[in-house]
Amino acid sequence: MFTGPNQEGRPVAGEAGTVLVVDDDAAVRSALKFLLEVEGLDVRLYDGAPALLADACLPVRGCLVIDYRMPIMDGLQLTDQLRARKVSLPVILITGRVSDDLRRRAARSGVRQVLEKPLSDGALVEGIRSVLATAA
Repeated sequence: MFTGPNQEGRPVAGEAGTVLVVDDDAAVRSALKFLLEVEGLDVRLYDGAPALLADACLPVRGCLVIDYRMPIMDGLQLTDQLRARKVSLPVILITGRVSDDLRRRAARSGVRQVLEKPLSDGALVEGIRSVLATAA
């Protein structure tokens, strides 16, 4: 694995941590993996809350990109479960519909950012880099 900055001066995969993407939509997971890996980020994909919670080897450094609307457990419930398990990775919540109420509840759960789908590639990458930089 590379350890220095890439040609654009950005950290390469693994240096800043791993981005954990949790979304029940396979097409969204695939698109986000492609986008983030092109940006030099290390990415892990999960198809829902149970898959992430079953992973006994979560990274210490990185961040989570979690879809709000998922079956079994929504993104805020998952965030609360992770906090109860002492997982302190920063969270970016993605959703098809943002409301003031959702933003307030997300803030209470410790979510760093709430982004609306369809996602702007630039906004997502910038948001991830921002939370990774402040978490380092």
